[in-house]
Amino acid sequence: MLRIDFNRLRFLIIDDNAHMRRIVRTLLHGFGAREVYEAEDGASGLEAFTHYMPDIIVADWAMPIFDGLELTQMIRQPGANSNPYVPIIMLTGHSEKKRVTAARDAGVTEFMAKPISAKALYQRILNVVANPRPFIKTKNYFGPDRRRNVSSNYVGPERRKGGQADTIRQSSLIDKAKVPG
Repeated sequence: MLRIDFNRLRFLIIDDNAHMRRIVRTLLHGFGAREVYEAEDGASGLEAFTHYMPDIIVADWAMPIFDGLELTQMIRQPGANSNPYVPIIMLTGHSEKKRVTAARDAGVTEFMAKPISAKALYQRILNVVANPRPFIKTKNYFGPDRRRNVSSNYVGPERRKGGQADTIRQSSLIDKAKVPG
């Protein structure tokens, strides 16, 4: 199994609930992370994102000023900030299919329903570090490729239609976070 050195990664937790921020921070510290920054709403989260340049963001969906989806859309604007490719793990107490789809369509990298577990958080982080999804740029979307399994034979209703899509390969965080040896 691949092991990653969390000490080499910078995290930003954005959640209006101080207790939830503390839980996520404690888990990240337990994994070995040392650079863990926090913000209590979408606006201060965007400011912290610009200031700290985190490698991974863990953001709540429901927050004041602007929510996790609005924050994701602002971060995903090409040219608007230094890293529109940053992996974003969305936390929410609502895991209905329409919510998961809305998060995916906003450019969220991974989705986690509350209550969270250490294992689930670790798995999401491992996934964004070891298996970064390519980014897609179309007329209406910029973000991680929403397809988990790429099949050129798929003809269903969710098949991308219309114009060309640029695929942008992501550099992996694995080189930064892999445990040597």
